[in-house]
Amino acid sequence: MIERLDGAVIPTGFDVPVEPLRRAAHYTGEPGCIAEARHFAELFLEQLRSEWCAEIGAQATGDLMLVVSELVTNADRHSHGPYILELEGTDTSVTVIVYDSSAALPRRYPRDPERVGRHGLEIVHALATEVTVGRVPVGKCVKARLALRR
Repeated sequence: MIERLDGAVIPTGFDVPVEPLRRAAHYTGEPGCIAEARHFAELFLEQLRSEWCAEIGAQATGDLMLVVSELVTNADRHSHGPYILELEGTDTSVTVIVYDSSAALPRRYPRDPERVGRHGLEIVHALATEVTVGRVPVGKCVKARLALRR
């Protein structure tokens, strides 16, 4: 909105909030699903670049691909059923949301460079500005928000 000096307010239409770009994909756990999820994320970033004019560098792209890979791999490995990848983004951040059918919440282990495996959630926490985990009626939801500019 623009306010004039005499106190009158003239609506411009530019003050309407813009919804983030949202896309979701369903995976069955068949071989190749994790690669498909990464490809889905790449297409999402391209759409975010074109529709939101988001400036997304190689570092942010790599971070997003790694977070998608880690969260989808965990869902694939631990849920033994279908899972959903949802991406939500603006020109400043992308949120990766994974729903799966397992009610068991993921554990974040203490940092241990000697441990083999089980570093996925540690990696996600290192790359994301915010990570939340919660139960939903049919399993759980893991969300990780990544800043596109650091």
